Amino acid sequence: MLDTAPAVGRAPGRKSSGRARPRRRPRLGPYLLIAPTVLVIAVLMFWPMIQIGVMSFQKVGNRQLRGEPAEQVGTENFDKILNDPFFWQTLRHTVLFAVVAVSLTLLVGTLVGLLLNKLGKKMSGFVAGGVMVAWATPPVTAAIIFSWLFGTTGGLVNWCLDLLPDFLIGGGWADHNWFATPLSTYTVLTVCVVWQACPFVAVSVLAGLKSVPGELYEAARVDGSGPWRTFWSITYPMLKPIFMVLLVMSIIWDFKVFTQLFIMSGLANRDAFNLSLYAYSEAFGSLNPKLGMGSAIALVLTFILLIVTALYVRVMVRQGETR
Repeated sequence: MLDTAPAVGRAPGRKSSGRARPRRRPRLGPYLLIAPTVLVIAVLMFWPMIQIGVMSFQKVGNRQLRGEPAEQVGTENFDKILNDPFFWQTLRHTVLFAVVAVSLTLLVGTLVGLLLNKLGKKMSGFVAGGVMVAWATPPVTAAIIFSWLFGTTGGLVNWCLDLLPDFLIGGGWADHNWFATPLSTYTVLTVCVVWQACPFVAVSVLAGLKSVPGELYEAARVDGSGPWRTFWSITYPMLKPIFMVLLVMSIIWDFKVFTQLFIMSGLANRDAFNLSLYAYSEAFGSLNPKLGMGSAIALVLTFILLIVTALYVRVMVRQGETR
């Protein structure tokens, strides 16, 4: 028996009777809007970083600055700094300072944020605006202020310590030089950096506390929970994403500290160098500049910060996914 049913498939070369879907044109508007930003970032950030990466594999000194071609030295600059004990000393200073400064910044900032949350609305806004002045102070200004406070000539800290009885802290504080040893130098630097950074942490914690439902604290109060247990049971879990972002940002900021240490200690006290000051000293700190060595040190510091930045981006992406 012959099958007389019409063929289901479309005959070759035959057009469909239905309306064809309109072809979507690529939308150029968003790309045109972000193009100026991408161009500015490429010119101001990527191109200098590429140049630093190139110079880190070259020998660049006075002759090269006068126009002679740079000599390619391969990985010689990196071999020198990685086999130099002074590089590891500056790296140790950088890491230890970051650990102490970040810990104190988060601790003091969180305590100030909790205190601001206990105040009334008007008083909280007034105090928050006052503490933000410290955060808005330029690093140069803050370094000059703390250099005067801890200076040997008319320093307020030495004057106050010299007034105390000798049996408490000893005598001879009037002429004490806080910037003579690495430990005392980094003590002053830590106080300066924490003073500047903790207001931002405090205001961020305050903003996070405003989003926590008050019923949770009311239930904890009914259950007889103390302040310590309430913080670790309610406040910290609710503000954990904020604390993670503040932690990563503080690490990035404190690894890059340069201006305050340069003004307080200068280039003469090499024992107090960190990685940023070491890179500047090699590149510009003498009559025989070594831009290749300075670029290699800066590239190592950039690589460390890129790792921390990758962690920061991961935290931000995770926060976006959990919302």
